[in-house]
Amino acid sequence: MNVRNIPIANVYYLLCYAWNFIGERELVKVGELDELRAVHDLYGKVLTAGFFHLARQGLDRGYMDFQEDIGGVRGRINLSDTTKRALRARGRISCEFQELTYDVLHNRILRSTLHSLLRLGNLDRGIASDVRTAFRRMEGITELSLSRRIFNQVQLDRNRRYYRLLLSVCRLIHEHLLVDEQTGQSTLSDFDSNRMYRLYEEFVINFYRKEQSVYRVNSPSRVIQWHDTGTQKKYSSRIPRMEADVILEAPERRIIVDTKFYQETLGGRIGQKLHSAHLYQMLAYLRNREATEKSSVCHEGLLLYPTTGEHVSIDVHLEGHLIRARTIDLSQDWRTIHASMIRMVS
Repeated sequence: MNVRNIPIANVYYLLCYAWNFIGERELVKVGELDELRAVHDLYGKVLTAGFFHLARQGLDRGYMDFQEDIGGVRGRINLSDTTKRALRARGRISCEFQELTYDVLHNRILRSTLHSLLRLGNLDRGIASDVRTAFRRMEGITELSLSRRIFNQVQLDRNRRYYRLLLSVCRLIHEHLLVDEQTGQSTLSDFDSNRMYRLYEEFVINFYRKEQSVYRVNSPSRVIQWHDTGTQKKYSSRIPRMEADVILEAPERRIIVDTKFYQETLGGRIGQKLHSAHLYQMLAYLRNREATEKSSVCHEGLLLYPTTGEHVSIDVHLEGHLIRARTIDLSQDWRTIHASMIRMVS
């Protein structure tokens, strides 16, 4: 499947579900997304819309530690430093104190990322103007050289969900940003197949968690135990872990969903057959989970392929199990995608 054929609006919805920010998806209106043609414009749109939303409420502040040489006393006197540097002779005292400031880590990351976007040469003109405005309104906030370690240091509570969404976008930009060392020009790489596959998998999991109430999703987990009938204990650790993408459970039905992200949905010499490896893998899931579950309910499988135009609907019955192969067309209107996803498990 061609990732470039997925509309930007749908990429945004996939991200919101995958990151579990479904309630925040209205931050950017669908009509505004329809006008976008590139992923980096989407990032700029989300960051600026989020910044203006936060600015109306008041940007976050926090207490930070400072140490200064001052003429009076503020906070705690650092006597050792004052004596060592003979500050009293100059009428100064080394003081350590806390101050409420906007210059907190999550604001620093946001401003630094806005600056990175401004260095892109192909950003939409209108979005670039909004990015520049947001960057200037954060004047006084320190810029950082971003790294994975810095992102991992951020601690935000659940009440700061818009900040968490924006920082997720900032991390994505950081991971995809490419800088030419000779020219200093920055570009953002598009989603490749591996990144898109992970995004699609997380989307499917969280979509079914949020949008339906019939099934439990991956509860207690999506790990499938092997039907071990006598492996010696010393060899048990050699058996690989078996983990499905999604397991849906209702009192009278069990569905194992395996998400597949392939250039071609069907294989074979003329592209008309299901991939044999996919069927073998699904059969292993079905056999072992049914054998290790106490319930007598028969399990069924669903191979779920994303596409941008191709339609596949195939049902096969193997060893007493129904296995369905279906496609979800990610180039469609989002409401159609939503309805199709629900219909898959109805």
